[in-house]
Amino acid sequence: MDENHNHEETVLFKVNPEDEENKARAILLKVYQALKEKGYNPLNQLVGYLISGDPAYITSHRNARSLIRQVERDELIEELVDSYLKQAEADRS
Repeated sequence: MDENHNHEETVLFKVNPEDEENKARAILLKVYQALKEKGYNPLNQLVGYLISGDPAYITSHRNARSLIRQVERDELIEELVDSYLKQAEADRS
């Protein structure tokens, strides 16, 4: 346990710059399309990869496996959560 952090304090998580978010978004879309083209369920495959970190969940079709490894998994999750929350907020308006 880090002695510098009290359990009562909120730890700040630094969000990536916009260019990293755009890279993550672009890669997710390319990987999604490659999985779809090969007949996989993209949602299941991406969730498997994000949870396990095992690139075997991602097809090598269209270089998707190499592409997804260019972005850290936490950045991909950040992009997905950000997109979901923005859409949810728009739906409420």
